[in-house]
Amino acid sequence: MGEMTPQASQVLERALDLSATDRGALIARLIDSLEEGPTDEGVEQAWAAEIRRRVDEIRSGKARLIPEEEVRRRAAALLRDGRT
Repeated sequence: MGEMTPQASQVLERALDLSATDRGALIARLIDSLEEGPTDEGVEQAWAAEIRRRVDEIRSGKARLIPEEEVRRRAAALLRDGRT
């Protein structure tokens, strides 16, 4: 990430003085603001098609779902062993 403007640095300094709850809310709002704006219709259609494809694979049994507990166990093991 690049250098911040003086104005952004001032905002950051003030934000760091906020409570954890307020900082979390601020972060969420800033992230939301990055996602706002005009959408590319082609991208929206591509995502809709991808979602349909994945749902079809799940319903047909082609895709095997892994329970959340198993995913967490595997991820923890990878992190513990230093593998990615």
